[in-house]
Amino acid sequence: MKKFSAFFILPVIALLFTACSQEGDPGPTKNTQQPTPSSTAIIYNLPADPATAYTSTGTPIGTTGKFKFFSFATGQTVPNSDSLTNKWDVGFRGTTIIVNGGASRIGNGGVKLISEIFDNIAEAPQDGYLTDGEGTYAIPTGSGNGWYNYNAQAGTIIPIAGKVLVFRTGEGKFAKMEILSYYKDAPANPTQQSPGRYYTFRYTFQPDGTRKF
Repeated sequence: MKKFSAFFILPVIALLFTACSQEGDPGPTKNTQQPTPSSTAIIYNLPADPATAYTSTGTPIGTTGKFKFFSFATGQTVPNSDSLTNKWDVGFRGTTIIVNGGASRIGNGGVKLISEIFDNIAEAPQDGYLTDGEGTYAIPTGSGNGWYNYNAQAGTIIPIAGKVLVFRTGEGKFAKMEILSYYKDAPANPTQQSPGRYYTFRYTFQPDGTRKF
């Protein structure tokens, strides 16, 4: 079992945990404190099908093609064997992010991309949530289309400041999430050599079913 990543809850007490491997791919551990209104969790180095090798041009190879699923309620990853349940809320694979909702999913999830300061979003929208379709994604991929820009000169993926993903979860509750980094250990200035497909993000989850954060 490989120790890998940790998270902490703000603003009360910083708690540090180590993470266990799931299906050969390490990820965050379960949050032993249920997130409460106004508390924000930070998840470090969530592996989104990272590459085991790269070509001479920097193209990642050796990936599995599988999504890494995550639950806002528990603060931990969910095994792929539970993909046909509502136990997960969001899935990560490279720059592609999926939600647990829509015709091909079991959950009641959806997502809305909002241009706003994370802390200023005090309530989830009542409607306007999108779900994934056949071959389409509620969260657009491609530079400038969704949550990131691609710096062609540096060959890096950079989250767009002020882009917040507000989710209706698989169980119909609400969470807001801001992606902070796409690279392992969240370097301030990633390069093409920085190991990618490792998400660092912060989120607030409302466990009581209301839209208030």
